[in-house]
Amino acid sequence: MLIPLEHILIFSTLLFAIGVYGVLVRRNVVGILISIELILNSVNVNLIAFSRSNALDPVMGQVFAIFVITLAAVGATVGLAIVLALYRIKRTVYTDEINLLKW
Repeated sequence: MLIPLEHILIFSTLLFAIGVYGVLVRRNVVGILISIELILNSVNVNLIAFSRSNALDPVMGQVFAIFVITLAAVGATVGLAIVLALYRIKRTVYTDEINLLKW
């Protein structure tokens, strides 16, 4: 039994909305990075859903999803490196306490 495409898209939309809410509300930089990962995972769910429904070539949706996963891993690595550097300088990971660009 296959799950209807509409249900998968609703799930993906909810996942995306939770991620956007997390980015806008969180003060902790690590929490913001996790919310960005949620947004990227909702994109992956969409790619696989459309790939399965024959809207795209079945292999292309999976290839794009793997590409997005790879980019998310690279982004998380760079983001965590920046967080570590900020923590060493400022001793905090809260966005409202980081003001490195101010004079």
